[in-house]
Amino acid sequence: MVTLTVTAGSYPLQVTNQHNFLVVNSPSSYNVIIGRPTLNRWKATTSTYCLKVKFPTKQGVEEIKGDQVLAQECYQAVLASKKNHTWTIEEKTPEIIEKLETIELVEGSLGKTTQIGTTLSLEAKEGIINFLKDNLDVFAWSHEDMLGIPASLIQHRLNVDLGKKLVQQRRRVFAPERNKAIMDEVNKLLAANFIREVHYPEWLANVVMVKKANGKWRICVDFTDLNQACPKDSFPLPRIDQLVDSTAGHKLLTFMDAFSRYN
Repeated sequence: MVTLTVTAGSYPLQVTNQHNFLVVNSPSSYNVIIGRPTLNRWKATTSTYCLKVKFPTKQGVEEIKGDQVLAQECYQAVLASKKNHTWTIEEKTPEIIEKLETIELVEGSLGKTTQIGTTLSLEAKEGIINFLKDNLDVFAWSHEDMLGIPASLIQHRLNVDLGKKLVQQRRRVFAPERNKAIMDEVNKLLAANFIREVHYPEWLANVVMVKKANGKWRICVDFTDLNQACPKDSFPLPRIDQLVDSTAGHKLLTFMDAFSRYN
């Protein structure tokens, strides 16, 4: 992976950005393939039929025209080679250099542990353990230990366009297994004071249950509708968070800081 500075267009109608390129050791008729992330960053509109790309600049709209003859030659060269141009990138699992030893940081509490290398000297091992025990306040063992940022220091409010139509999805009914997973997660967040209950929400989105690799459930919420109503919001809501209790009469559980403007 290399990062290169790319300038598209001709002065003064041009944009200059840095983009990541994946270098592949494989024969190809093309020197560079521009993907959707780059085109989206340029805010470009493409026409494969006309071989044209248009994108906005500070000085106006620039238009880049392709070479019809050269494009046909490249395409014919790919067909003539009769080679498979599908590339597979394999991610290798990192090898464990040394074994790890589990250290109990709080006596009598099996859940408050960490791991350190076994090849450390006795002096270094004791120094690391003492340092970790002296700084136990930085560890978050549960939701209750994550206090968050005080609202007096920083607070984000949604920049909702008042002209947008409010979206309230209909209540969904979940199977008992999924409903239990929702209740368990919501109770954790309520106990940690991460969320609070709102009886009359203006925006409402149901949760979506996703099965994780370990067999447990992840609770997701699609904030697409709400994000579209915040066109100038520099901090869009994440797509994965816990908001809705499906058994509480369609009540919305919201973030105390992010939704304070509307609660």
